[in-house]
Amino acid sequence: MQRLGEKSRLTAVEEGPDGALNAADVSRVIEMAWEDRTPFEAIEQQFGLNESAVIALMRRQLKRSSFRMWRIRVRARTTKHAALSPGTLRHRASHTRQA
Repeated sequence: MQRLGEKSRLTAVEEGPDGALNAADVSRVIEMAWEDRTPFEAIEQQFGLNESAVIALMRRQLKRSSFRMWRIRVRARTTKHAALSPGTLRHRASHTRQA
């Protein structure tokens, strides 16, 4: 429930390079950005948003304290940058299950 004068954070449509992201896409980008093992390159590959665009989206969509906490967490994390991580660029969606 929204309070009077409070804006909804996911109703606004975000711009991507190929057009607009809907609210579900914005929510998924935020989820992927919070995940430790999902590099920014995977987000860029799937949604066309580079690291700076993801940071800008997070700044707009999250509360100030949540954004600050996320930036501190992500800043030095090598798993968020494929070039610094010793793995391949892959991402398995959290809602899928492998047998």
